[in-house]
Amino acid sequence: MKEKKLISLTSMLIILIIGFSQTNSTVSGYVLDSATGEALIGAYVYELNSNKAATTNVYGFYSLTLPLDSIRLFTSYIGYSSQTVSFNLVQDISRTFDLKSSLELSEAVVESSQSEPIQNRTQMSSLELDMRKVKSLPVLLGETDVLKTLQLLPGIQSGTEGASGIYVRGGGPDQNLMLLDGVPVYNASHIGGLFSVFNADAIRDVKLIKGGFPARYGGRLSSVIDVRMKEGNLYETHGEVSVGIVAAKLSIEGPIKKEKSSFLFSARRTYIDALTRPLIKASAKQSGESATGGYYFYDLNGKINYIISNKDRLFLSGYFGNDRAFAKYSSSFGDQTENIKTKLEWGNAIVAARWNHVFSPKLFSNTTLTYSKYKFLTAFDIESGSEGMMEEISLRYDSGIDDYSIKTDFEFIPNPDLNLKFGLRKLIVNSWG
Repeated sequence: MKEKKLISLTSMLIILIIGFSQTNSTVSGYVLDSATGEALIGAYVYELNSNKAATTNVYGFYSLTLPLDSIRLFTSYIGYSSQTVSFNLVQDISRTFDLKSSLELSEAVVESSQSEPIQNRTQMSSLELDMRKVKSLPVLLGETDVLKTLQLLPGIQSGTEGASGIYVRGGGPDQNLMLLDGVPVYNASHIGGLFSVFNADAIRDVKLIKGGFPARYGGRLSSVIDVRMKEGNLYETHGEVSVGIVAAKLSIEGPIKKEKSSFLFSARRTYIDALTRPLIKASAKQSGESATGGYYFYDLNGKINYIISNKDRLFLSGYFGNDRAFAKYSSSFGDQTENIKTKLEWGNAIVAARWNHVFSPKLFSNTTLTYSKYKFLTAFDIESGSEGMMEEISLRYDSGIDDYSIKTDFEFIPNPDLNLKFGLRKLIVNSWG
């Protein structure tokens, strides 16, 4: 039934497109970073003669329908040099803008203007983070953390000092929807909330919605935190290695096929276990016993971006992270031996496959297949007795949740004053424990 309604609605939209296009044509395309080829989210495309404007969506796509005439397009994005082009619009045209990062500061001019009335805005209570500014802020133990930066914004509290939990307007951390490339993250913390799972080296854009959530996000009581990963550099290979107080990080990105496909890989791991293990062994040895133990966590982010044509793009992204605490203890007294093993683990696994398709200059679609899994495991094993008469006791608790989802989103822009978004989603959720 839903499929029939979608087909009917799509047919009506196509009829509207044909009727509206008699005296108007559409300029559409992408706004990209000229150095990396990555899409710029929320870039501004403005036609100077008609005062019509559009902004790019989360994939960098824009669509601007204008009267058939000579036009001047002005394109801008914060931190980038703007561009202005002029041409005669006689038919639908595809135009991609490559903006250059602007690092030079010009003369500072302070201007004031009346802000747009809140009742006329399409999205209220929405904030976006600039990752370059996030990385410039003071951080705890040398680890840049997106969630701790969000805690500095109005209407958000951290709860426990130093924790990465997000409390929005009284709601708890579990009442926030956290998305990584459109896939839900069920537990977004390491070390009991000291750090978040979002590695800043792999993140391109962060959007926080504190109220009035669009229907496409589903339901949550407090907020939506939409995190988007980098797409990888289409032109050059770059890498970065850093060693901090508690963790080491590696990040590399570059083209698979220049100007056609790219990759991103980022990894982070703590080495607390490597530092504490010798101390534990030495302390146990002084008591005539044997012991070892430790704790560590790691994050792995990966993404592949492939441009099939001007109308089709494919993305494959993934995240894998895990926390592990373990301890082993052995002691002996006479012919009696006792061995104890404990283990505590939790982590996330996320995979997303995405296909962007431009049906027409006014109709953009995105189809996504997602998988998200969260697991929690605790185990305790004890073995005691003498040789040939050992008794074993084993306790284990395993729980988690996983979901599979397929969804298709459409964005229809018949004119600069109207933007329609609609789609379908199928979700399957399983839990155990």
